[in-house]
Amino acid sequence: MPPAEEDLTLSNLKPAQKRKARKRIGRGLGSGKGRYSGRGIKGQKSRAGSHTMRPGFEGGQMPIYMRLGKLPGSTSKDAMPIGPHRTHTVPVNLSDLERVFDAGAKVDLEALVEKRLIQNTKIDVKILGNGELKKKLSVTAHAFSASAREKIEAAGGSATALREPVEKKKKTRKKPKPPAGDAPAAEAPTDEESTATEDSPSPEETPETSPEASEDDTNA
Repeated sequence: MPPAEEDLTLSNLKPAQKRKARKRIGRGLGSGKGRYSGRGIKGQKSRAGSHTMRPGFEGGQMPIYMRLGKLPGSTSKDAMPIGPHRTHTVPVNLSDLERVFDAGAKVDLEALVEKRLIQNTKIDVKILGNGELKKKLSVTAHAFSASAREKIEAAGGSATALREPVEKKKKTRKKPKPPAGDAPAAEAPTDEESTATEDSPSPEETPETSPEASEDDTNA
């Protein structure tokens, strides 16, 4: 049987539950919530359904979670370059090779597919140096990180790259050209040029021969 209800007496009085009054809008200008009903004039937030926007929506502009920095690497969704010339590689860490393969094993693309470390051989594979490698393995892949190659060779194995790494060209800054109005300054003469100039006789010191004297010499 359910327990009998307790009679209400002065000794068992309890305060009533809180009750929040409903906001009454559109009841005239004197109510304080008339005319525009607290929504203001025009705009998105004055329309119906404006307060059910998805989280992170900022009115159509680029939201903050997309303005933040992008993750580097060819496997990132925001990696560069993008478009049809975007490069893809499947990363495989040394910890995976240590866990799956035995010492002295030959690790190539077919072996990686067989061990289910990659799905197919159509995408390039890059070996990364995350983890420790204590087994001697002969690894063949499209690319290796510097730490991965160092650890493989330190364990007595070999790392064979199917594709030669492309060296990035260093960007050189061009020297600023001088303004067109400024004429280039005359170069100062060197010591040899100044010495040769001093040794050569001046036009005043050179004796001039008259035409009459030259004729007398010819007749003689």
